[in-house]
Formats: sequence, C-alpha cells, structure tokens
Amino acid sequence: MNDIVAVILAGGYGTRVKHLLPNLPKPMAPVAGKPFLEWVIRYLKYQGITKIIIATGYLGDTIEEHFKTNPVPEIKIYCCRETEPLGTGGGFINAVRQINLSPKAWLVMNGDSLMVAQFVELANYLADNQVDGVILGVRVGDGSRYGSLGTDASGKLINFAEKREGQGIINGGVYLFRDKLIYKFPNQLPLSFEYDIFPALLSQNVHLKVHPVEAAFLDIGTPESLPQAEAFILENFHYLNNQC
Repeated sequence: MNDIVAVILAGGYGTRVKHLLPNLPKPMAPVAGKPFLEWVIRYLKYQGITKIIIATGYLGDTIEEHFKTNPVPEIKIYCCRETEPLGTGGGFINAVRQINLSPKAWLVMNGDSLMVAQFVELANYLADNQVDGVILGVRVGDGSRYGSLGTDASGKLINFAEKREGQGIINGGVYLFRDKLIYKFPNQLPLSFEYDIFPALLSQNVHLKVHPVEAAFLDIGTPESLPQAEAFILENFHYLNNQC
C-alpha cells in the first residue's frame, strides 16, 4: 500500500452538529480520548498507508495545529486548506494540486465517517489494467434513504440509481482510483464526486468497479449519530491504541 496516498476530506461546515461542536470542525470531535479524525488516520496506518493529505476548510487551523503537536508516528501528514467551499471533488483536486505527489493511486475518504473495511481489497482491483477505479459499496436492507449504485453482473458501475425501497448497494464514500484518472475529471469548481465527477467519468466510458461489503459503519454528521461514536470506536477500533 506504499504506492497509495490517502486524501481525507475534512473541509465541511458540519452544519447539523455545529451546535454540539461550536469551536471544532466536525472531524475533530473528541471520541474515546482522541479526535475522530485521528482514529481515521490510525486505521489508515494499520492498513499500510503512510502518506496522508488532509483537505481542510472550516476551522482548518485546528486540524493543522493538532497534528503538528501530536504527530502520528511513521505517518507523513500534509494539510491543505481550501479558502472557499469547493465540494468533495473540488477539495480533493485542490489538495492534489497543492501537494506535489504522484502515487500509483489515490484513496479518498471522508474525515467524519469510518467503516470496518479492508482497503487492500480495493487495491487488488487495480491489478487488472482495464480497471481505472473502485468505489466501496455498502450492502443495505433498505436503500430508500440513500439511493444505490447500479452495477452489471461483473460489478462494473453503470449508474447512480435514485432512492428506492428494498435491498441495494449504497455509496460508502471511499474511492480508490489511478492517478491518471484525475485528468478526466471535469474542470469546474465547486465539484462533487457523486453529482459531477462520477457521472462525467461514466460518460467517458471509464471502467469503475463497485466493491460491495457488509460492514460496521458510522457517520458522525448528525446529532443522533455523534453520541454513538465512542461505543462504535471502542467496539471496532480499540486495538488501534496499540498501533501508534
């Protein structure tokens, strides 16, 4: 995994939980003795990722200062701040442009969510030279809240389906794609992965796979889910305390 650089998207306002975290960006919410974002980084390290870019925005100095004074051993962390909201895809592009790295592939994920998943399983798809990228999908019993990823029999992404009842595979918010794929992204800003980048790539017949998993998952972006974070971390990631 040394030829993969992770980009963590941590630039949002966290509107729904701002009243609970008035002076902190959402990914820095304290959970089990550490900022939630640090648990994300420790999990990346556990899986062999050693270079990480944090794409910051709102209260980004808080994130930058924390990792300056509390570095994670054996991990190189770069912080790149956006001066205006650029969207999920725009935040990624801004970070890549400012930090001069050229890995084999980029792993993109959110700084306010975490899933029990093996990222090496995504990397294995790139052994096929015909595959340009992979989306981590989550199997759910009811996709009516989310919308789902449409695939063919081989797991190739064919569309983003509308919200509908019944079982489905939803977007897990974790993406792995080859470095060269960046040049096929749309040029405008702001830019969303879901609404701009992936539809544009599909229109260019880019080969994207969906890797479906059934896994424990938490997004701390709502007043209901944030209080669940400590129990989630202690149940699924307590061993990371001994990794760094």
